[in-house]
Amino acid sequence: MIRRSPSAPPGFRAVPRTGVIYVMTEAVKRGFSAGSDEWANLGQGAPETGPIDGAPARINSVSIANDEHEYAPVDGLPALREAVAQMYNERYRKGKSSKYTKDNVAICAGGRLALTRLVATLGRTNVGHFLPDYTAYEELLDAFGTFVPIPILLNPEREYKFSAEDLKEEILGRGLSAVLLSNPCNPTGKAMCGKELEAWVSACRGLGCTLILDEFYSHYVFNSADRSVSAASFVEDVDEDPVVIVDGLTKNWRYPGWRVCWTLAPKPIIEGVASAGSFLDGGCARPMQIAALPLIDAATAEQEAAAIREHFGSKRSLMLERLEAMGIKVNPLPGGSFYCWGDLSALPEKVNTGMKLFREALAEKVIVVPGEFFDINPGQRRPERPGRYGGYARFSFGPPTAELERGLDKLAKVIDRAK
Repeated sequence: MIRRSPSAPPGFRAVPRTGVIYVMTEAVKRGFSAGSDEWANLGQGAPETGPIDGAPARINSVSIANDEHEYAPVDGLPALREAVAQMYNERYRKGKSSKYTKDNVAICAGGRLALTRLVATLGRTNVGHFLPDYTAYEELLDAFGTFVPIPILLNPEREYKFSAEDLKEEILGRGLSAVLLSNPCNPTGKAMCGKELEAWVSACRGLGCTLILDEFYSHYVFNSADRSVSAASFVEDVDEDPVVIVDGLTKNWRYPGWRVCWTLAPKPIIEGVASAGSFLDGGCARPMQIAALPLIDAATAEQEAAAIREHFGSKRSLMLERLEAMGIKVNPLPGGSFYCWGDLSALPEKVNTGMKLFREALAEKVIVVPGEFFDINPGQRRPERPGRYGGYARFSFGPPTAELERGLDKLAKVIDRAK
């Protein structure tokens, strides 16, 4: 394995770093620091956090009262939970009789933690996950050992498409009780919207399989008439349909350092998530939840989503054009997220795998993520053999335009030098 940890002392196990953290650690060893004019970070999954045209004004200061230094409830401040529920009702559930309430919402400090709380509540069951997908799922799906993670392979020749009928076959054939995926997908940018997403929700409802959706990129949608996408649009009964949504301020509001996230689900799942939080983390910081309240509003969210579509859509076009000129094939074209999933097979031998390109790019002070990290293998159950995505890399158009252009220029130099 590429991600190595020091030998663990007696009684402890070595815990490898997730793929992106490994990449950033290697970059820091070579002198990377955030904000450097010499480096370009096309690797780490974070959006630019400054002002962009058309977006709401950024919050750059937070004032709190003395009593706001207290602990917050493990499931989050009631006012923030209610605001999240109301925002989803206004954005995605107009005209529907079943509405979310604060009892359908739990707040915690970040997306990884929300998913950790969630998987801690899963019993002895089979949980489906897709390949490729978010690198952090690898350790997450093996951390508690109470369920069996089942990989479901997506075919690049089909542009990673997977129909509701395909899903039904997997649920029935593999005895799945839950399915986890990111939508839009990290790393491919595949985005399920409209009728396609509705069919997935319907399939899981009909078969009693919990659909767990990481919607952290739901404002980054480029090929849909809608400015954002959420399975909340297709839930019939908020307390009966087995749909769990995880989102937060990290990507869609561009406040990654705030670590404010929510889980939206039927009440019994929220009760379980809150119970897990009582022993896992103790709850999200009260001051950050108070600061988040002005942002959790349907009008603010729609304004941010519209600005993201315009601004990041321009950077998407820039990256696609430049990668194609370098000989890197992007298929499918990203319908969502801020990533391009690049096929490196046509590049010179020196840089035609993700790890080779990553190493060569570091020397030029540019960061990319090798594709092999997205071939997630919880518990390392699959035998050692060449992975499916060694010939791919993930490129981020999350950074500001100047850094993006600098990174693409450096990447072009790396590839030209390898010829």
